[in-house]
Amino acid sequence: MRTTMSILALLALAGCSGDKPAPVPAPVPAPPPEPPKPPAPPEPDAKALFDPTHADATRQAPDEYRVRFETTKGAFVVRVKRAWAPRGADRFYNLVRIKFFDGCRFFRVLPGFVVQFGINGDPKVMDKWREAAIKDDPVRETNLRGRLTFATAGPNTRTSQLFVSLADNRRLDNMGFSPFGEVVEGMSVVESFYAGYGEGPPQGNGPNQERLQMDGNPYLEKNFGKLDHIKSARVIE
Repeated sequence: MRTTMSILALLALAGCSGDKPAPVPAPVPAPPPEPPKPPAPPEPDAKALFDPTHADATRQAPDEYRVRFETTKGAFVVRVKRAWAPRGADRFYNLVRIKFFDGCRFFRVLPGFVVQFGINGDPKVMDKWREAAIKDDPVRETNLRGRLTFATAGPNTRTSQLFVSLADNRRLDNMGFSPFGEVVEGMSVVESFYAGYGEGPPQGNGPNQERLQMDGNPYLEKNFGKLDHIKSARVIE
């Protein structure tokens, strides 16, 4: 009798529990798919290194991009904003893509002022680029510490040489030096490049830019062997 009563009680409880089914949770919507990234531009034609007018040497740069420099003292990263100086940003972008800076020496390192580079170590390459000038950009930003700017020899003479400011160089703004990027990682690396040779002629006894353009890296290796150099420079974003 007790067994029958227990079974009936369990059946009654089971019946009560089934009167109101448990709520079913609503399905979680799937996250929207990420927009596809634009395809990376194809590797540039090797001929572009010897032809400043080549399509792969004259492409428009992205609105913003980064370049990672691997050097003999470590790595540093530059962020470029095309709105700051469009022509300069485009030229730099193309020089990086054709691997122009690989092997370039930091031939002018003046503490408290600038680190300068951008003369290719192959005279055959420099013969094509030394007169390949681009027009000036209006100066929209200030030459503060860490800013990257093209060197000039007067109006509309920018080719391949650049400098990173090691201090507040805003006095250069009124001279037409238009920054187009800035070091965002590794500024301590930039400040550590060998500076023992000082200014070049005629002010000093450091590397002669004309000799470097004519004779290439062998000239520096023979006479200024302690200079640091770029192992590679690549667009990373």
